[in-house]
Amino acid sequence: MKRFTAVVPAGSFAPTSASDRVVLDYDSRHRRRIVLYGEAGTVVLLDLSEAAHLRDGDALKSEDESLVLVAAAPERLVEIRAGSQAELIRIAWHLGNRHLPTQLLPDALRIRADHVIEEMVRGLGGTVNAIEAPFDPEGGAYGHGAVHGHSHG
Repeated sequence: MKRFTAVVPAGSFAPTSASDRVVLDYDSRHRRRIVLYGEAGTVVLLDLSEAAHLRDGDALKSEDESLVLVAAAPERLVEIRAGSQAELIRIAWHLGNRHLPTQLLPDALRIRADHVIEEMVRGLGGTVNAIEAPFDPEGGAYGHGAVHGHSHG
């Protein structure tokens, strides 16, 4: 089992230089220490100094400098669209106000499927479509891929 101790950001290496790939859903990509299994059979001991949110396209680097690519697994999501950019921005504000992980696209938003939130979006004038796709939400102002943990009570 190889020990992987660093995350290499997407875009800073050639993806073809990776020897294997791990496919993880959103929750599984926020880790410090875990054993993962690559598609080609590599057993990966992820052993970071602190928890990190792994993004689609990042790589894990082992002690011997080999790389394993991180891929976001398809998940049950909802794609949100609106009749205007202003309506979409308003919906995004309401999602952010609820601290929901949200993926921002040029003309749509993606969130995890949640019937209560979907109804709220419809009430705000948005349309929702169930999809299955990789989920890579915005990291936010409080850290790379993290949601902050304070109360607005």
